[in-house]
Amino acid sequence: AVAEVDGPGAGLAIVNRLDLAGYHPFHATGADLLRREHRSAEVVEAYTRAIDLASNLAEQAYLRSSRQDLLSS
Repeated sequence: AVAEVDGPGAGLAIVNRLDLAGYHPFHATGADLLRREHRSAEVVEAYTRAIDLASNLAEQAYLRSSRQDLLSS
C-alpha cells in the first residue's frame, strides 16, 4: 500500500527493514519494487533469490517468467 501511495522507493525502504531473507515472497516483492524503480541488475538478483527459495513449481515458473520478461525488454 505504501508503494502505491508514496512510490516504490518508499515501499522498498520498508521491505528492506524486514528480516525475511529466507522467505521467497520477500524477494519477489523486492523484485517488483526494484523493477518499478528501474533497478534492473538488482531486480534480476532478487528474482533469482526468490526462485531459489520457492518450493512450489508454479511459483518458480512465474518468477522465472517475470525475470525473463525483464531480461527481454
